[in-house]
This record gives sequence, C-alpha cells and structure tokens, in this order.
Amino acid sequence: MQNQEHLLQEIEGIDDYWGPTFRAIYDQDDDSRKFIDTLDNRIKQYDKEIERMCNFYYQGFIDSIRELQQVENQASKLKKQVVQLNSNVQTIVAEVTNAGEELVKARQVENNIQMAINSLSLCLPALSSYSKLQKQMADKRYYPALKTLEQLEQLYLPQVSHYKFFRQMIEKIPKLRENIKESSMSDLNCFLETIRKFSSKVGEAAMKHSVEQQNFDFGLTKLKKKKDSPEDNSDDEDSLSAQDLIDFSPVYRCLHICTVLSSRDTFDAYYRQQRREQALLTLHPPNNMHESIASYCYYLQCIVGFFVVEDHVLNTGNGLLTRPYLEDLWKMASDKVVSIMRTNTAYCTDANLLLRIKDLIMVFCITLRSYGYSVKNYMELLHEIQEHYNEILMQKWVQVFRDILYRETFCHLEVENQDQYDNVVRTFPYQDDQLESSAFPRKFPFSSMVPSVYDQVKQFIFACLKFSNDLNFSEGEVDEMVQKSTKLLLSRTFSGCLSSAFHQPRLGLLQVIQIIVDTGYLEKSSKSIQQFVSEATGSTGGTVGDDAGITLGVARSDAEHHMYDKMKLKLNEFLDLEDYDWMLVEPTGQASSFVTDLINFLRVVFNALRNLTEEVSVHVCQVAFEHISKSILNLLLSDDIKQLSMGALNQLNLDVIQCELFAASEPVGKTDEPDFSQYFAPLRQLLDLLLSWDWSTYFHDYGQETSKYSHVKPTTAIIVLEKLKEADKKSVFSVLKKSERDKKKLLETVLKQLKQLAITVQQ
Repeated sequence: MQNQEHLLQEIEGIDDYWGPTFRAIYDQDDDSRKFIDTLDNRIKQYDKEIERMCNFYYQGFIDSIRELQQVENQASKLKKQVVQLNSNVQTIVAEVTNAGEELVKARQVENNIQMAINSLSLCLPALSSYSKLQKQMADKRYYPALKTLEQLEQLYLPQVSHYKFFRQMIEKIPKLRENIKESSMSDLNCFLETIRKFSSKVGEAAMKHSVEQQNFDFGLTKLKKKKDSPEDNSDDEDSLSAQDLIDFSPVYRCLHICTVLSSRDTFDAYYRQQRREQALLTLHPPNNMHESIASYCYYLQCIVGFFVVEDHVLNTGNGLLTRPYLEDLWKMASDKVVSIMRTNTAYCTDANLLLRIKDLIMVFCITLRSYGYSVKNYMELLHEIQEHYNEILMQKWVQVFRDILYRETFCHLEVENQDQYDNVVRTFPYQDDQLESSAFPRKFPFSSMVPSVYDQVKQFIFACLKFSNDLNFSEGEVDEMVQKSTKLLLSRTFSGCLSSAFHQPRLGLLQVIQIIVDTGYLEKSSKSIQQFVSEATGSTGGTVGDDAGITLGVARSDAEHHMYDKMKLKLNEFLDLEDYDWMLVEPTGQASSFVTDLINFLRVVFNALRNLTEEVSVHVCQVAFEHISKSILNLLLSDDIKQLSMGALNQLNLDVIQCELFAASEPVGKTDEPDFSQYFAPLRQLLDLLLSWDWSTYFHDYGQETSKYSHVKPTTAIIVLEKLKEADKKSVFSVLKKSERDKKKLLETVLKQLKQLAITVQQ
C-alpha cells in the first residue's frame, strides 16, 4: 500500500517522464490491478475537491462578469462621444480651408483675366483669321481657305511671334495646306462612292432617253420607275438627262485645288486609278444574275451609268481624262461584259427571258453607241444568244412533240363535216380530189399527228423569228438561221421523239405502220416548209425542204425496223397458240385454228401496207413469211418434241399449204416479187420428202443445184426421223405386221445413210 502511494506521488510530482514509474507498476503483476483501483480512487477524490472549490468561487465569478459588462457599456458611450467630437472638428476645419482656397483662386482668376484681355487684344486678328480658315474648310470652300491661310501667314502671325502658339501655327501651316488638299480629296472620294451607288440610276435615265430618241419599243417598261406615293417626284427625274442627275462640283473643285497646289498629275493619276477600280467592281455581276431580267437590267444600267459619267468628265474635266484612255477602259470593260453575259445567258433556260435580254442588250448598245462607244462585239454576242435561244426552243418543242405523240392513237384522221375538213387542209397542205368529192365522214390517209406536227413546225419558225426583230440582220442571215434551226428541229428533235415513241408498249404493229405512212406525208410537205420559211424571212433561197425530206427518211427507216420487230413479236403470239397433237393418228382435214387466225391477221396488216411504198410492203411480206416458215420448222425440230407421228406430219402439211396459198395470192397487190411462197421452200421440201418417202431421189441428187430437196440438210432429216422412230416404239402390234417391220427396217437404213452423209458433209 505504501509502495502504491509512493508511485502515485511520483506521477503527481513528475510532469514530463513517467516511463520508470509505469515500468515499476507493471513489473509487479499482482499490484498492477490494485494500483489502477487506487488511481481511480485518487481521481475521484480530486474531482470532489475540484467540485467543492468551484462551488465556493462561483458567485464571485458571476459578479465579476456583470461588472465587466457595465464597463463595456460605458466604454462604448465614451467612444461615440469622441467620434462625434472629431467629426465636428473636421467639418469646421474643412470650411475654413475651402474659404481660404477660394479666396486664393479668385485673386488668381482676376489676374489671369487681365492678362488674357491684354493677350487676346493682341492675338485676336490672328485667331479670327484662323477661325475663318476653319469655317471655310468646314464649308468645303477650299480655294478661299487657301487665300485666308496666305493672309494669316504673312500678316497676322508675325505680330504674335513671341507667343508659343505662333510656333505651333507656323508648324501647322504646311499641314493645313495638306489638310485642304486631303479634305478636297475626301470630298472627291465621297463623290466617287456616291456615283458608284448612283450609276444604275444614271444608266437607267440614259437608256430610257436613248429609247425615246430612237422611237423604238423594246417592251422594256420595267425601266420606268414605279411611283410609291402621289408625292413621288419620279416624273421630274425622268425629264432630266443623265448628267443633270449628278453634281460634278467635287471633281472640279478638287481639280482646281490640286492645280493651285501643283499636284495636278497626282490628282489625274489618282482619279483614273479609283475609277478603274470602280469599273472592275461594277463589272462584277450580281449573284444568280441569270435567274431574272431585273438582275440583267441592273447590271447593264450600272455599266451604262459608269461610262456616261466618264464621257461627261472627258468633255468637261479640262484634260482630266483623254479619249485614248477612255477607249482603252471601254475595251477592257466591254470584253468583260460580253464574257459575263455569254456565261450567264448560257445558264438561261427560259426563251421569253432571252427575248427580254436581247431587247435589253439592244437598248444598251444604242445608248453607248450614242456616246461614241463601239458595240461591235455585242452584235456577235447577240448571234450567240440567238443560237442558244433556238436550242431552248428545241428543248421546248421536244415536250410539244412528245405530247402530240403521247396523245396520238395513230389512226386515220376522220372528219365529220366540211368545217373540220377545211380546218385540216388549212393546217396541212394536202389535196386529194377523190377524197374531196366523197361523202362525209371522210378519212385522210394520215393521222392527226401530221397536221399537228406541221403546225408546230410553223409555230417554231415564228418563235425563231421573234429573236431577229429589231436586230437589223440581213434577210439572208435570218433565212440561214431559220433554215438551220428548222433542219435541227426535224433531224434531231422530232426524229428523237419519234424514235422514243416506238418503244411505247401501247403501239401495235398497225400503229407503227401508220407512223411510217405519216412520216411519208411529212416528207412530202418539206417543200411547203421551205416555201413557208422563204415567205417568212423574205428570202428566195434555202434548202431546208430537201434536207428535211432526207431527215424524215432516216426517222422513217427507224420506224420500219421497229415495224419488222413488232411484226415478228405479233407472229410469235399466234404461233405460241399452236396445240398440235404430235402423236395424231389421222389429220383433221382442215388447217389448224391458229393458222387461220394468223392468216386473217396478216390480211389486215398487208391491207394497211398498201399505203406504203412497194419496197417496204414487199420487205414486210418477206420478213413475215420467212419468220413463219422458220418458226414452224424450229417447232418441228424442237427438243421438246420427242415423238412424232405421220398423222401429225400430215396435219402440219395442211397448215403449211394454207400459208403457201396465202403467200401466193398477192397479199399486197401486184409487185415485182414473183411468189412469196418460196420462203416456205425449206419446210415444204422437208415435208414432201417425209410424206413421199423419196429417199432414193434425195441421196441421188444431194449436193446438186437442181436437186428437188436442195434445202433439206441431213442433220435436219435425222432429227425428224429419230422422232418418227421413237413414235413407232410405242406401237406394240407393229412388230407383228410384216409391212411395219419392213418400214421400220427401211427407216433404220435411211437413218444410217443420213448419218454417214452428215459425217461426209462435216469433213
């Protein structure tokens, strides 16, 4: 117990190092727990003492806090009194200080006023003269300002030479002269900027004035200014000339000042350079100029306005511009304008817009020519625009021709009364006494496409001539232009549309034949087209008719090729309807129904061919009969037919006989062709050989020109005999008959000989 008490005293007495003490406590294992209990008791004892002591001094601590709060309130009141007192003192001192400063300033001002009065009395003439100089410069009276500056320099400034501003004014005099020059140049720049913006109005006035003087009506009413209100003074402006609309005084004033200041050459070079740069800006076209006539009008008005102003300066500028300089500037601008107009008109696809552009260029040329400018290259430009105009017309007529061909049924044009008949013959030059004397309704040999196309060709010629109005082209030039355009219309536009029409599924064979008939009548009308062009242009020459006939002949030839193709397609439709029984025992005794229908169809077609030339009619017959013969022969040799009976061959022979009889009956009238049935010769010889079984003659005469079966090839005969042989295998009782056995043996012998012959031919 004493040992623990001793350890507690060491802990209480030592503040910084307790290591040995704690080591001594824990070295004694039995006493460590007792020490902790003793330590807890000692802590509780101290806590009770602390609590007792706090209770004893608590009331005194509260009283001290209250006294301290009272001292704080008194200190705060004292601080406020001190601050207020300091503020009052500062205010009183500031008032006294301000009063003293004002008194000092008043005395200084009084002295300065007296000194200023004395100085101003001496300097007033110089200052008044300087003020006058500034006012003259502000009023842009630069030449009087130069006189005032000279008086100030020589008379008034020497009197105030002892003042500091004298030296400043003396130093400023050269700058003032330069300022006068710069101010006048600035005024000139303002004039140049204004005139650039005003050029279109100047050009508009000049162009309207030229139109009125020439007494031409180009349809350019758009040049007139629209009145926005009753007070609008546009009528007064319209009565003024282009030169009256502009105040040229800044140019003359600046020219005079630069002459006085000995800088005339610099001024001349500066003016020309600025105007050249403005010319380049003016030559730049507006965006999307090709889309509207207003853009073209504004652009050309700016060009006209620019050169009208330059012409006026040339005549009134006292040598500021020279004629060679202006001609060189015009040449540069003219080439640029022509190039820009050529480019933009090339984008134009509206024929009416091109007509208005033509009128605008004509007014442009008339106006500038009246001022002495050369406009020769613009006439060449009009020729190029005319060619583009004709191309646009052709594109327009492409749709016109397509609409006509799309609506056309290509049937004979039929009229019900005399008025309708007269309207047709008035539109298209056709005369037929027999048709004219016949009763109504009357049928023309051509379709309504013929007068419609002929009328549209005339409308195209009228449209071409619109561009030549007022261009002063010779009759020969106009005639050549119209002839060239009409040739292209017939050779390229109409022929192309006609070729496209052939591909329409709705057109049958009869319609294609009618198209060929129609093109023939259009060819005959080519002379009338030539005569119409000559009458319209006033010229007696021209070859458009001859070339037109050749051109339509090419289109007609294209139509003939389509007719042959459609003929074959239609024949295939009938041939596809065949329904042969290839194992038929006995023939029916009459032609198959599909052959009868085919012949009836050919009768209708060949009757329509009588309106064509003999050459075309004969060729169509040749194509038709040759195609039928080859198709039936190919049908007989087809791999789809494995077996073939003699009855089927006899039925096929009846059908071929009907075709041969029709071919020999002059289906298109009397022609130079002796007999169309010859195109069935290969099929006929094969059938005769198979039905007559005349193989001895075939083998004996093979290879000779006089052979009865010259068109029958061994390979063809082998194919048919193989099918006959295959059909005989189906007959069970055929082997029981001696005749059938002999026939079969003969068939095999013939096949063997044919195969040997085929091998020999190949070698």
